[in-house]
Amino acid sequence: MTDNMSFVSNEDIEKKIKLVLGQTDYTSDVAKEKLEQCNYDQIEVIREYFGIPKKKEPLVSSLNQEIYKQIRYKLDGAMRDYNSRKT
Repeated sequence: MTDNMSFVSNEDIEKKIKLVLGQTDYTSDVAKEKLEQCNYDQIEVIREYFGIPKKKEPLVSSLNQEIYKQIRYKLDGAMRDYNSRKT
């Protein structure tokens, strides 16, 4: 059984706090709390401050699904081009 805990040195924490303080208007205490909430990921704290949502990971599809999706995309594009030239 493994824990998702990582050990961060005090020097690293201070560097991360300084980085967060430079990019936000948080106080030192608030920055430390936010870092603790985000598992000491300073980028995540800054994204949260600016309201940038996390990127959704694309759904993993099978190889056949991806092939047919690409074929449909290509044919739809060709049909759009044909219709625009026709009119």
